[in-house]
Amino acid sequence: MTAENAEPTDPYCLPDADADRLLAAAPWKRFAVVGDSLAEGLGEATPGYRTLPWADRTREALARVQPDLEYLNIGLRDLIASEVREQQLERALEFGPDLAAVVCGGNDLLRPVVDLDAVEGELDTIIGSLAATGTTVVTYCLMDICAAFPELAALSPKMQELNARVRGVSARHGALVVDMWAHPACAEKSMYSSDLLHSSMRGHALLAAETLKRLGSHLADA
Repeated sequence: MTAENAEPTDPYCLPDADADRLLAAAPWKRFAVVGDSLAEGLGEATPGYRTLPWADRTREALARVQPDLEYLNIGLRDLIASEVREQQLERALEFGPDLAAVVCGGNDLLRPVVDLDAVEGELDTIIGSLAATGTTVVTYCLMDICAAFPELAALSPKMQELNARVRGVSARHGALVVDMWAHPACAEKSMYSSDLLHSSMRGHALLAAETLKRLGSHLADA
C-alpha cells in the first residue's frame, strides 16, 4: 500500500459504511473517555493515516448515528490507575455517560514496584462505579508490543497479568473488552510511536476499528 492510500486499503481498518452498519441501532448519546495517554490520544503521525486518535474516531462514528452525541474525553498522559480514579471518575460520573471507555493501568507497569492487586482495585472502582449507573463500559487490553520489539520481552509477563486483571474486572461488571493483545497487527512496527510507549496513528485507527466492532457485536447480541 502507498502512503497516500494506506488507511482506506488497510485490511484492519473499518470503512465508514461498515461502521455505520454495525452501529445502526446504537442508542448512546453521551460518550465519556477516561484514562491515561492512550485515552488522551497521544501518538505520532503515520503517513497515509488521518492524525485522529481512536477515541475521536469512535466519537465520529457514533455521531453519524446520533448527531446530537455529547462527548467528554478527560484522559491525561502519565497517570497511574489511582490517579485516574482520583482525578477523573467523579467528573465522568457527573457527565452522566451512557457509554464510557476506560483505559488505564499501563503506566503502573513502568514503576519500579508494581502492585497489580492495587491496580485491580482501582480498575474495579472505576469500572464498577460507571457500570452501576447503567453505563455501557468498554475496557482495553494492552497490545503485545513485544511481538514487534522483542527487546521489550521482559515486560510481557506484567502486561499479560494486567490484561488478565482487566478481563476479570470487566467480567464482574459486564464491561465490554477490546482485547488487542493477540491482534495480528501487533507484530508490525508501524503500530507504535518511536518512543515504544504509545500507539502510532495507525495503531489508533486499528484500535478505533476494534472498538466499533466490539460495540457492534454487543448491539447484535442485545
